[in-house]
Order: sequence, then structure tokens, then C-alpha cells
Amino acid sequence: MANDNQNQQQLQIEVPADQMQGRYANLAVITHSPNDFFLDMILMAPNTPKARVQSRIIMTPENAKQLLIALNENISRYEKNFGPITPRKPIAGGQIMDFPLPKGQA
Repeated sequence: MANDNQNQQQLQIEVPADQMQGRYANLAVITHSPNDFFLDMILMAPNTPKARVQSRIIMTPENAKQLLIALNENISRYEKNFGPITPRKPIAGGQIMDFPLPKGQA
């Protein structure tokens, strides 16, 4: 029996130059319908009543589950190298993830 990896082609991923810096987000809102998961990555500034979606990712439930597994694996690897990650706030109802900004120093 042939190895499954031999049957798959190597995927080459290209990041356009205007996307190389990425987008910073300190808030995530996750919603879903029967067919899709919506991940809104948001930049929320302190003392500002509005926040802007930096990026919206729409994926199938299967892909969302694969993302969850990949994140768990990568967080485990990170914690083995750098120590445990301790969230500052619990996730409210599993819907909104707030990534608090570090306290500034003058």
C-alpha cells in the first residue's frame, strides 16, 4: 500500500505583498449557521465605542473543527517551548474572545 503523503501534491502557498504584514486583532467573534462558521477578527481600541472587523473568515463546520485541532496541537507545542499560557479572562459563553491589550507604561 502506498503512503498517503506520496499521493498528495505539495501545496505552495503564496502571500501577496500587501498581505505580508497581516492584521492585528484583539477581539474575535465566532458565529455559525447550519452550514458555515464565521470568524470575525476585530481591532478594538480602548475607550472607543466602535470596533472594526479586520478580517472575516468563513469556513465549513468540518474546516472549523480542523482549525480547532490544529490550534490545540500548536498551542501544546508552544507551551512545551515557552511555558503555559494563562488566559486573562474567561471566554464569555464561548462566543466572544477578548484579547486584552497589555497595560502601557509611561
